[in-house]
Amino acid sequence: MEFEVIAEGLRFPEGPVVMSDGSVIVVEIESRKITRCWAGGKKEVIAEPGGGPNGLAIGPDGALWCTNNGGFVYHERDGLLIPGHAPDDYSGGRIERIDLSSGKVEVVATYCADRPLMGPNDLVFDKAGNLYFTDLGKTYSTHRDTGGIYFMAAGSDVVQELDYNHISPNGIGLSPDEKTVYFADTMTARVWAYDLESPGVAKQATPFTKGRLVTGMSDLRYFDSLAISAAGNVCVATILQGGITTVKPDGSHSHIAFPDPFVTNIAFGGEDMMDAYVTLSGTGKLIKCRWPEPGLKLNFNA
Repeated sequence: MEFEVIAEGLRFPEGPVVMSDGSVIVVEIESRKITRCWAGGKKEVIAEPGGGPNGLAIGPDGALWCTNNGGFVYHERDGLLIPGHAPDDYSGGRIERIDLSSGKVEVVATYCADRPLMGPNDLVFDKAGNLYFTDLGKTYSTHRDTGGIYFMAAGSDVVQELDYNHISPNGIGLSPDEKTVYFADTMTARVWAYDLESPGVAKQATPFTKGRLVTGMSDLRYFDSLAISAAGNVCVATILQGGITTVKPDGSHSHIAFPDPFVTNIAFGGEDMMDAYVTLSGTGKLIKCRWPEPGLKLNFNA
């Protein structure tokens, strides 16, 4: 697929948010900052939260909300920047709120009940301002934490568990009718769905799990962050088999490749919502291309 490079030289970009002025805000996880990018290569640092800023979304208050994973160790190999285990200076997982005018960073949440957040990864707001987010957990040299899917009611700083004990929850999104939450599990390359009884409350899908499996890949690839199309398809960034895998609600899927094994996220914008902004994180690029279908307009993105 043809594309243009919007920005390069980024240090593991993720979490693109398409703004009404034509700019795109991304995190640079390795350099622990948040950067606004314009076509033509102009870049501006707007906040430096530290740790590992990962996912971004505009909230109902107009602020930029961030899932912060607490940091990774990074390695350079064959021209690629590659994330690894938790670093020695791991600063803990948290949800942050960032004032776009001042760059001030406010920590909103660090715990779910008595359990600390380990590696918050991605987030999405519903139309009422309720927040859903994933926690990837953290990896270490000989073990890893399991992760979960969480919920914060609008106006609250209390984190509630929607489901827990998945291997590596990553990307998250809501169906167009907001009756289903989708998330991607990285290590298993699976897309899961949770049908909601009410905001933050998932129906019991089977006697063993609340979630239902939408699809899983048979080859070696990892699923990262995702966006939902206007038709309700899940467009999930795919690592190793670098590109975007589009998963339909019936489980059928297709793949569009990009020249980076660490494709980590996609966001939609433009008048017709068919401009796709994709983060090629290994090579440090934010690119733009025309997508085959329009994306779903996110709540609170003017």
